[in-house]
Amino acid sequence: MSVSEGLFGEAWKRTVKCGEVGLPLSGKPVVLNGWLRRRRDLGGIIFLELWDYTGLVQVVINPEVAPLAHEKAKDVRSEYVLAVKGRVSPRPEGTENPDMPTGQVEVVAEDIQVLAPSKPLPFEINEADRVDENLRLKHRFLDLRRDRMQHNLRVRSAAALFTRSYFSENGFLEVETPMLTKSTPEGARDFLVPSRVNPGKFFALPQSPQIFKQILMVSGCDRYFQIVKCFRDEDLRADRQPEFTQVDLEMSFITEEDVFSLLEGYVKGLFSHVLGEDIPTPFKRITWREAMDLYGSDKPDLRIPSHMVDLSSVMAFEGSPLKSLVEEGGTVKGLRLQGGAKLSRKDVSNLEARAVELGAKGLAVIQRTQEGLKGPFVKGMDEGAREKLLEVSALEEGDALLVLADKSWRLACEVLGTIRLEVSRSLGLVEDGWRFLWVVDFPLFEWDEEQGRCVSVHHPFTSPKLDDLEKLESDPLSVRSRAYDLVLNGSEVGGGSIRIHHPAVQEKVFKVLGFSEEQLRDRFGFLLDALSYGTPPHGGLAVGFDRLVMMLCGAKSIREVMAFPKTQRAQCLLSGAPSWVDKSQLDELYIASTFKEDNPAD
Repeated sequence: MSVSEGLFGEAWKRTVKCGEVGLPLSGKPVVLNGWLRRRRDLGGIIFLELWDYTGLVQVVINPEVAPLAHEKAKDVRSEYVLAVKGRVSPRPEGTENPDMPTGQVEVVAEDIQVLAPSKPLPFEINEADRVDENLRLKHRFLDLRRDRMQHNLRVRSAAALFTRSYFSENGFLEVETPMLTKSTPEGARDFLVPSRVNPGKFFALPQSPQIFKQILMVSGCDRYFQIVKCFRDEDLRADRQPEFTQVDLEMSFITEEDVFSLLEGYVKGLFSHVLGEDIPTPFKRITWREAMDLYGSDKPDLRIPSHMVDLSSVMAFEGSPLKSLVEEGGTVKGLRLQGGAKLSRKDVSNLEARAVELGAKGLAVIQRTQEGLKGPFVKGMDEGAREKLLEVSALEEGDALLVLADKSWRLACEVLGTIRLEVSRSLGLVEDGWRFLWVVDFPLFEWDEEQGRCVSVHHPFTSPKLDDLEKLESDPLSVRSRAYDLVLNGSEVGGGSIRIHHPAVQEKVFKVLGFSEEQLRDRFGFLLDALSYGTPPHGGLAVGFDRLVMMLCGAKSIREVMAFPKTQRAQCLLSGAPSWVDKSQLDELYIASTFKEDNPAD
């Protein structure tokens, strides 16, 4: 192809997009611009499928009608960029394609122009789902040409547009907070950025705008929001990235009820705007303790109808091997599994092994068949104990009861909760639809064995519940927080809290966390100073925008709804980041790398 062949001017500029060609344009001349998705040569007549972001249209090149165009079309290949001049014509009867929005028509070409050729493809666009993800990420510019990826990006754009509109209409001010800020190593690892003009010192990329949005409340902004990039240097999973986007909110003079009402309105409007679905409100609310007791998770999936029951009193019958464990304060949890009486010995064995793998000492399975109950514990039960078991567990004929006991209430809940998820998914017991709920009243602190101190369950700026304030110093692990998480189908999509607005309370929380006076002042002194200048009661929330869009799109990973994501090793295969840098760049920053392997900067 010569350079002159690819020149593009007014004569070749599109007059209609590929996916917008339809019967109303029949007989009219059009100019199309797009990528060649597929070429077929059927006995002299050449068919091209031309694609742009709006969709596909079929182009027909007849050698008797357009011999020059036909000659050019012999050499075009997949993903060439073409311009096509022609006329729209209804397809011959019997050749219509009802599965294609433009399937009633075709464009009879009069001339074509190759605007840009393409090298041979590393994978076929229409078969990208069968290709290794790393290959697709390396050639992301091709992967993004897929219909599904185009759809995902447009859903994301629509969601962002609705988000800005909704919060602006509700009195929120969009404010940008700094990307270069202070490192406060509490929680996930920071990404550090060296300062050339302040040798030896470092900025950190924000894990969240938390402190700045609280300072905006001190500043009288009243209602703040931002669709913001955040950064965490942590191990990655399907729904995690080192850089991610969240919808960040903060409000003054509010309580939890204001947050719940605002977010429920946002979710209802968003799902209606993007999916055309009506989400019922208000959302269900349960405490953290209830969530753990019933579902073994602080982000329960309510599409699974089964929930756990407490069998401690049932299993304390005389002669029970669990009687002493219950008397010593242990917990026995049960989970009804519909249809579980059909489980084979191998299935039961696999469940027992999975419980041990998750940290339990074992798991028992009681099945109810036509002959009655069978399984561990049953022989030692008298009639009264059996009746009580059936009453508490709601076990019906054909079901099974999974029983797990442990000295630790939390371990028993978490292990059986994990098995609830896994078994329900494998047996197809997960219902369709959207199940939102608020989880509230989280513990303010939890004990970290490795660090030997209390750590924040959410973050250190979360307010304790007023009823528990007096226990802050005497019994901190019993203090509940004014935190709340928004959960959808077993995933946390948002979380927030009412914040501490009294500097004295904030200092007490920092002391429970083990900060020395020097550490406290060094890391958070500017926040404490701001809080001492008249701070309104305030609170907020952050919505994980990537995760929410992932669920709106029905995607399996947030990498499918981000244009240029990183791999699970935090690498961008497209650009090759992260990469080595020249030694001169490190010298300017007064930095030396201690990592020696294949480093050209050494």
